[in-house]
Amino acid sequence: MRITLQVWRQAGPDSTGGFKTYHLEELSEEMSFLEMLDVLNERLIATDEEPIVFDHDCREGICGSCGVMIDGRAHGPQLGTATCQVHMRSFEDGATITVEPWRAGGFPIIKDLSVDRSAFDRIIEAGGYITVDTGSAPDANLMPVAKSAADAAMDAAACIGCGACVAACPNGAAQLFTAAKIEHLNLLPQGQAERWDRTVSMVETMEEYFGSCTNHGECEVACPKSISIDFIALMNRDYVKAKYKQRRLVGQA
Repeated sequence: MRITLQVWRQAGPDSTGGFKTYHLEELSEEMSFLEMLDVLNERLIATDEEPIVFDHDCREGICGSCGVMIDGRAHGPQLGTATCQVHMRSFEDGATITVEPWRAGGFPIIKDLSVDRSAFDRIIEAGGYITVDTGSAPDANLMPVAKSAADAAMDAAACIGCGACVAACPNGAAQLFTAAKIEHLNLLPQGQAERWDRTVSMVETMEEYFGSCTNHGECEVACPKSISIDFIALMNRDYVKAKYKQRRLVGQA
C-alpha cells in the first residue's frame, strides 16, 4: 500500500506552522494509523530529519491521549473510533491523507500534532470528584440505584477526555466533555452531596477556556465513545438549578 501524507509541522507554540508532504510505500493495510506514523518517523530519523511529534499511550482507545484531525475529521473516517484504532485499510491505496492537530483556542499547539489539553485538567480540578468521607465501603445493595441512572452514569463515564468534541465543534466548545464528567457523578447517589457546587464550579471553569455550545451536534459525531449530547441538556438543567439554589441561599443569609 502506498499513500501521500500532508502533515502539519510546527516547531513550537510561537512558530509558524505549515503542511509538509511525505510519500510512503510498502505499507501494510493491517497497520494502525499510529503505526504508520511510527514507520514514517523511523524513516525520518534514518535520514537525520526531525520526527513528527504526536500524542499516544495505550493504543487501545481507552486513554484519550491520541487524537488528530484526519482529512478534516476528528480521529478520522470511522465513527466511534479513536485515532489509535483506525487502520490503514480504512484508506484507499494511493490516497492523499491530510493530518493536523486539534484546532481550538483552548488547545494551544505544543509541537507538530501535539496540543496542550491541560484546560481539561482545570475543569476536573474544579469539581470532577467526590470528597465526602463516606467511611468504609457499604454493601452494594444498601444504596438502591435505578438501572436507568446507573446505565446513564456508565455511558457518561466512558468519556476518555481526548478532546475530539472540542476539535470538531465550530465554536471550540467543551460542553460534551464537561457534561460527561459532571453527570456521571450527578446521576448517582454518591454524587448528590456536592452536586450543585460541582456543577457551577466545573461549568464556569470550562467557560474560561472554551467557546459556547450552539447545538451543532458535531461533538457527538466525533466522540470515539459516541457519548450523547443529551448529557449537555442534563448539565444545563443542573446548572440552572444550582444557580437558583445559590441565589436562594444568599438571600436567606
